[in-house]
Amino acid sequence: MSGQNGRSVSTRRYPCENCPLRPLPVFREFTAKELAYVTRFKKGELAVERGATVLVEGSHSAHLYTVLSGWAFRYKLLSDGRRQILNYTMPGDLIGLQGSVMGEMQHSVEALSPMLLCVFERGELHDLYRNYPELAYDITWLASREERMLDENLLSVGRRSALERCAYLIAFICARADGVGLIARKPVAIPITQQHVADTLGLSLVHTNKTIRKLAARGLVRWRDGGCEVLDVDGLKELAHWEGLGEERRPLV
Repeated sequence: MSGQNGRSVSTRRYPCENCPLRPLPVFREFTAKELAYVTRFKKGELAVERGATVLVEGSHSAHLYTVLSGWAFRYKLLSDGRRQILNYTMPGDLIGLQGSVMGEMQHSVEALSPMLLCVFERGELHDLYRNYPELAYDITWLASREERMLDENLLSVGRRSALERCAYLIAFICARADGVGLIARKPVAIPITQQHVADTLGLSLVHTNKTIRKLAARGLVRWRDGGCEVLDVDGLKELAHWEGLGEERRPLV
């Protein structure tokens, strides 16, 4: 069944015990009890087209989602339509939690590529908190991790130069994507436009274009119609004075 907003119920379903993300070394293992509960908690899968809106700022969503495949970004809008991209969403990320806790979404989520989402009922979240404290801790851990990433991004926007900001952003996205299996070949391809970069870093599109050309002149990136090709991740990290995420194994809900 297909919707008018680029969302449809997926005809293909992955049983939780066969989830393609679980074998990745970045995720910790479930106990048998946790796996059984998450299997019951999951209500289905949602296929989302590139450019579709997954969640809308100010709306009340009946669901929250774990990204099974694909890319997205979280953003807020000013009253005049200017956009600030807050972060990028990748497989294993839990989205919609804010609406589950605060009543309505404080940001929107848009798909950068075709996506597949695991669907969970918002109304059953309190049962999880009450009866499965280990999973409740996992969700708290994921929220804390998101806060940590936003801290890093705010530091970059506030204190790095435009060139350093751009280098950091691309290296940051690349590092996250690598951990969840989105980087299958070289050069690394990230499905973002220069407008996405501008709206993330708070720069004009003209300034962003000039900055990206400087990165390209150093042999660090190459821009294509389909997005950004990363040629030298280590070079980007060195330019940004960034040592990487340093992530430990994390939960998967």
